[in-house]
Amino acid sequence: MHNKNSDQAETSPDIEYKTPYRAILEPRDMAKWQRSSAYNEIVSFIEQLSQSVKGKRISSQYKVSTNAQGISQLLEEAKQWIDEFPPDASSASRFGNNSFRRWHEKLSKQIPELLRKLLPLQFHDAICELAPYLVEAFGNASRIDYGSGHELSFLVWLLCLCKIGFLEPSDSTAMVLVVFKKYIDLCRQLQRTYKLEPAGSHGVWGLDDYQFLPFYFGSAQFIGSEITPAESISPRLISSQGDEYLYLQGIRFIMEMKSGPFFEHSRQLYDISGVTKWEKVNQGLGKMYKAEVLGKFPVVQHLLFGSLASISSSPAYKS
Repeated sequence: MHNKNSDQAETSPDIEYKTPYRAILEPRDMAKWQRSSAYNEIVSFIEQLSQSVKGKRISSQYKVSTNAQGISQLLEEAKQWIDEFPPDASSASRFGNNSFRRWHEKLSKQIPELLRKLLPLQFHDAICELAPYLVEAFGNASRIDYGSGHELSFLVWLLCLCKIGFLEPSDSTAMVLVVFKKYIDLCRQLQRTYKLEPAGSHGVWGLDDYQFLPFYFGSAQFIGSEITPAESISPRLISSQGDEYLYLQGIRFIMEMKSGPFFEHSRQLYDISGVTKWEKVNQGLGKMYKAEVLGKFPVVQHLLFGSLASISSSPAYKS
């Protein structure tokens, strides 16, 4: 998953965890970010996760460790709090229901305790560094919005859990098909319930208003299957196979939330359905993630850095 020797150094007992901070404060900081250890590790991590679900359905056989199950339960608990904060009827605008702020406030207060329950005692010192990534992963409470930058924060949280040793390389498939799926389900419930504004949406030219990774990971699931990219936007296939594939669940959610012809409101995904092979789709989406998410200042400007996800230059970087 990572360079083994550097991992051993970074996750040794004498590591000094610190509250992560913003380091991409203006567009010129992008060069430093793209040379950083965090950037290289994130790119390797998503590629590894994508590889781990190649040809696998959600119901396939794979290892689901107790620790992966624990994260899933944490997310389920947060999902249940939505019932405590029903949408505010007086907040009648098209986007942004005020009740999201109350749900988010509870989440922010509860996360340290949830992490104490989740993590064995030897990892408790890392909570000061882990908690802010999770707080950032579900959207912004003041703007009542959500986008791929928040999704990235969740991914970095998982990466940090790997770096301290709570999750292992053998958990990769479950990280996508159990944990990440549960996270995306929760985010979609928040979007439905509180009508979150899309953060940094590219409109019709963006891949999706809210998420990116379900399509990247989901395209890997299809590699080696008989399902073609052309079928991926077929309501019939979505109805019969939707529960097995992250990609189809992403399309299903868009069709539920948007009206009108698919090719009009989701041009990029419509164009992808014209590609012949899933391998090519997966490669293309990997490149697009680097360009449109990791390479865009408005998306990564809120990303946090600490001792686990470091803004320091990567030893692997060659200028």
